[in-house]
Amino acid sequence: MKYKLLVLDLDGTLTNNRKEITDRTRLSLIEAQKKGVKLVLASGRPTYGIVPLAEKLGMQRYEGYILAYNGGEIIDWKTRELMYKNVLDPEVLPYLYQCAKDNHFAIVSYDGEYVLTENPEDEYVLKEALLNVMKIKKVDNFLKAIHHPIAKCLIVGEPTRLALLEKEMYEHLKDRMGVFRSEPYFLELVPKGIDKARSLSVLLEKLGMTKDEMIAVGDGFNDLSMIQYAGLGVAMANAQKVVKENADFITLSNEEDGVAHVVEKFILI
Repeated sequence: MKYKLLVLDLDGTLTNNRKEITDRTRLSLIEAQKKGVKLVLASGRPTYGIVPLAEKLGMQRYEGYILAYNGGEIIDWKTRELMYKNVLDPEVLPYLYQCAKDNHFAIVSYDGEYVLTENPEDEYVLKEALLNVMKIKKVDNFLKAIHHPIAKCLIVGEPTRLALLEKEMYEHLKDRMGVFRSEPYFLELVPKGIDKARSLSVLLEKLGMTKDEMIAVGDGFNDLSMIQYAGLGVAMANAQKVVKENADFITLSNEEDGVAHVVEKFILI
């Protein structure tokens, strides 16, 4: 069997527009695991927001991995072992907070099952909590509420204005940390060097595999690095234009079981 590792982005890739895994996709992925293929769920979501999908795919029974925070954490979901972790430099947090405040955006981070924010009613904060099936915890002061190492912050807001802030923050922080949008309204703020490809290279080394044995499937800007890196890089039909341009194969959309199509074409043959 040529491919031994199947890496899947979640939103816009594994899940349909209702954020669900269809029966066809779920069953195809269970069959792939029965054949010995290891699944990796690779997302900008916090770990807590990925777990329900991992459970639905039976990854606790097979050798599957969760790659959370765009690569900030890797967890062996069968053993629950934390294999890799990278956290934000706490000294940069005041700058991130001030950028959000000055531009009237909400900033969030995470603590277990909670999304931490000063703005619990913000429409984009609500969207993030709903997406990850997490509870919102209102804090009086965001900086004082962060007592623990965190893998990322998220500034959320209206896409046009957020794009301007992204450029400003990227120029200021490009030598210290990662600044990019995973959705037009979500600005990800992560440790330097964190991207899906870099973390997958760590996982491959630990598993004794090569990138030629890996398929990576995604649709967004934060999937570009892993699609370029993988032996077979696959873009969804609904992917961003630049993602499609860098893919080896373009599958069907997330509304048409595009992931199942990849599994059936390249693994269950």
